[in-house]
Amino acid sequence: MEIILLRHGKPILPSLNKLNASDFQKWVQKYNASGLCPSSTPSEGAVNYASRCKAIVCSELPRSIESAMALNAEKIVLSDAIFNEAGLPVANWSTLKLSPKIWAVFFRVLWLLGYSRNSESFKEAKTRAVNAVKRLLELAGEHEQVLFVGHGVYNRILANELKRNGWVGPKSLSSKHWSYGVYKQE
Repeated sequence: MEIILLRHGKPILPSLNKLNASDFQKWVQKYNASGLCPSSTPSEGAVNYASRCKAIVCSELPRSIESAMALNAEKIVLSDAIFNEAGLPVANWSTLKLSPKIWAVFFRVLWLLGYSRNSESFKEAKTRAVNAVKRLLELAGEHEQVLFVGHGVYNRILANELKRNGWVGPKSLSSKHWSYGVYKQE
């Protein structure tokens, strides 16, 4: 059995102008509602795995769904919020202005350290990943090969959970769009 964890293609990004933390919340909402950038095409490796897999799974976020559709919409067997990216916490700070990328890194580090205002905690995301992996394992048992089109941070959490379940795969996943890691049952 194989489970392939693939990061979605490059999404359409909202403005990258500097903004305060309060406005960053709105930026994240726009990002989560955005689809795939028209110029973003799957890597050759992603296309090859998608053609071999019997089932494709994705989150409910447009960038994941559209990436799965770009690979092979006919094989999408499940799109579920259990597979959505781990949310970012928020803050109502209005003075400091940074780029959205800097805010994202800043809030992700805070999230890993336990700050989770208005988002699921790291612990909750790991618990959700336990259930998501159970579902992926069921699908792998049924279809033999499953391609999951997911998200950067959540794919890493899923990879760790797969390894805890005895699966073997790469030491780390790339954060590049359309990158993937192949996990096999030992």
